[in-house]
Amino acid sequence: MEKLVLNKLELLIESFQTVLYEEDAIFLENMKDKNIAGDDIKCYMYWEWTQGVGLYGIWKLFETTNEIKYLNMVEKYFKLCFEIGLPSKNINTVAPLLTLAKFAIYKNNEDYKKVCEEWANYIYNDMPKTDFGGLQHQTSDSINNQELWDDSLFMSVLFLANWGKITNNQNYIDEANYQFLIHCYYLSDSRSGLWYHGWTFDGCNNFVNAFWARGNCWITAAIPEFLQLNISSKSEKKFLKMLLIRQLEALKKVQDESGMWHTLLDDKSSYLESSATCGFAYGILKAINLNLINNSYALIAKRAIRAILENIDDNGILDQVSYGTPMGRVSKDFYKEIPLKQMPYGQALAMLALVEVLIN
Repeated sequence: MEKLVLNKLELLIESFQTVLYEEDAIFLENMKDKNIAGDDIKCYMYWEWTQGVGLYGIWKLFETTNEIKYLNMVEKYFKLCFEIGLPSKNINTVAPLLTLAKFAIYKNNEDYKKVCEEWANYIYNDMPKTDFGGLQHQTSDSINNQELWDDSLFMSVLFLANWGKITNNQNYIDEANYQFLIHCYYLSDSRSGLWYHGWTFDGCNNFVNAFWARGNCWITAAIPEFLQLNISSKSEKKFLKMLLIRQLEALKKVQDESGMWHTLLDDKSSYLESSATCGFAYGILKAINLNLINNSYALIAKRAIRAILENIDDNGILDQVSYGTPMGRVSKDFYKEIPLKQMPYGQALAMLALVEVLIN
C-alpha cells in the first residue's frame, strides 16, 4: 500500500504543477459579468480558493518531506501572483494566505508578512458580517448578504487563526474561535450530525437543507487543523471535538460501499464525488494522528483511501471532482447538476489525504 501511495503522490505532484497555472475558463467568463470588485480580472486568474487549497497541499508536502522542490513550487507561485497583483479581499481570496503566512515566516519575508497582517486586519475589522457577527460569505462574484457557508472556516478562518497565533494577536485568535462557534451553531444539524451547506439570516433557514459532501469535508478537515493550533479554551476544544465525532458517526452510515460519498451525502441518486472523499479521509486521518479521535474511525478512512487511489489516473488527475458549487437555493437537484471537472483542489485534497496516510 505504501508503495502505491507514493507512486500516486508523484503522479499528483507532476500533474499539479500544470493544473495550478491553468486558467479556469468558466470562472473567468463569469467574472466578466459578475465581478463585484471591479479589479482587473487577471488578478483572480491564479489567486482564488481553488489555487489556495492546492497550494496548501504542496506546503503540507514540504512540511512532511522537507524536499526543496515543493518549497520552490510555492515560491514560484507567490512570485508570479505578486507580479500580477492581488485581487480584492473576500472569503475565497483569503485562501492562498493560509500558505503565504507559513511561507512568509519560513522565509522571514517582511513584504509577505505585511500582506498577511493587512488581510488579517481586514477580516477582523472590515470583512462584511452577518447578524451576530458571522463572516458573510462574500465571494468575487456574489455578495451573499446575511449568509454563512461552511466553506468559510477553511477558506478564511484558518488563516486568521494561524496568523493570530504567529503574531500573538489575541483579537484575531478570539475572532477565529467565535467564527467556529457561530458556524457550528447555525450549520451543524443536531439530528443527523451532518452539516448544511449554508444558513441565511434573511429568512432564517438553511436554504434547501442540503448536506453537500464537499462542504462537509471542509469541516472534517478544518476542525483538526484548527484544534492543532491549541488556541481554544478547554470547553471550546471539547465542543468542536464532539461535533467532529458526531459528523464522523453520520458519515459512517452514508459511506458508499466503494469507499466514496455521494455529492449529496444522504441521497444515493446523486453522483459519487472524489474531492469530498479526499477531504473526509484527510480530516479523519489527521484527527487520529492528533489523538482527537480513536483509531476505530481508521476503517472509514482506509476505505476512502482505496477509492481515491482508484480515481487517480495515469496522468495524475483525480477523476470524479465536482466543479465549484454556489449555494443551492431552489432545489437539492441543483447539486446533482454540477459538472465533474479536473480542478486544482481535487489534486490538492488527494495529496493531503495521501500524505496523511504516510504519517499514519
